[in-house]
Amino acid sequence: MFEILSIDGGVCAPEGFVADGICAGLKGGDRLDIGYIYMQRPCKVHAYFTKNAFRAAPLRYFIEHVQDKESNFILINTKNANAMTGKEGMEDIGEILASLCQMHKEVQNPIMCSTGVIGVRLPKEKIISALGKISLNAKDEDAHKRAAEAIMTTDSFGKEVAFMVKLENGESFKIGAMAKGAGMIAPSLATMLCFITTDAKIDEGEIKEILKECIQESFDRISVDGDMSTNDSVMLASSGLSNAYDKDGFKYGLKMALQKLAYDIVRDGEGASKVVSFRVSGAKDDLEARYVAKALSNSLLVKTAIFGGDPNWGRIASTIGACGAYGITCDEERLKISIAGILIYENGRIYFSKEEEERVALKMQNGDFEVHCDLGMGKGEYIALGCDLGHEYVRINADYRS
Repeated sequence: MFEILSIDGGVCAPEGFVADGICAGLKGGDRLDIGYIYMQRPCKVHAYFTKNAFRAAPLRYFIEHVQDKESNFILINTKNANAMTGKEGMEDIGEILASLCQMHKEVQNPIMCSTGVIGVRLPKEKIISALGKISLNAKDEDAHKRAAEAIMTTDSFGKEVAFMVKLENGESFKIGAMAKGAGMIAPSLATMLCFITTDAKIDEGEIKEILKECIQESFDRISVDGDMSTNDSVMLASSGLSNAYDKDGFKYGLKMALQKLAYDIVRDGEGASKVVSFRVSGAKDDLEARYVAKALSNSLLVKTAIFGGDPNWGRIASTIGACGAYGITCDEERLKISIAGILIYENGRIYFSKEEEERVALKMQNGDFEVHCDLGMGKGEYIALGCDLGHEYVRINADYRS
């Protein structure tokens, strides 16, 4: 048995971690644009990356130079993704991290992560000149908030969470995490950076399995615009300093943390005003349910109808039918569609009277809701999380490089 308690501190909450944000002038003015995490006890950092074939230089650098080694530092820059930059992009990372190690002798096998514009080399001179601002000892109560703010791009708020897991025997451990993400969010790990810290004394053989499962139950289920980035990264570091661990308690706490961050990313979707759960049941199997749910969460026609508060269930039905072209088993005579808990269509019969349309439209205007589609073909189930798409998304992305 265990108890999960919400606590303050973000990635700094677990024992053995220091984090903060600094300004390197990447965003202009005095805005924070570089975040970092220092692990006081070096450890293996476990990572999952984007499925995009054009992985950015930081991901390739990690795989080639740091993976399976102990590290104690993660450097995160914004404004520039260092993606599609060839061997020069890798060399730039090497130069920046070499400078970091020269300035801070305690740092070993540092990791670099980047987010921002694709196809532009890093402003390494600015980054290197700011590395002297890093403090490996300072840990004031607002440091974790600055770290979460520093890694933001088009985010409108910092995304962080921390839990304490109290075990029945009186022992406890902590899990902290921060993430960034608001656009280029696709349901395939999502497009974001996420950093997880814990002082749980985790069994090394269980970390990858647990992390993968928790990602599948959180980031893998969300979509803002259906675009997959080159820089998706989820990283987990454990200090083990609590000397406490329970597999079920750790898995439950980690899943809660990542689901909270995943929800925040969708809620902060560029220009989004509503978060919608697309629940598909009655599919032939879970894989087919997953395909349909993700198709609904990615459909531009569905998303724009949600933005307008228009209960246009025909767009939902059409998206499901289109899945049939890709081998998904569906039949309009077995299909049921409900929006915000109100049955709209069932087995070929339409329940969409003027009164029902007004009821549904009102519920769509009043915040988050669920779209439930029962395919009537089997026992497969899946829930995807998405949002609406409106004018603000176009405005942000029309001039993203400026």
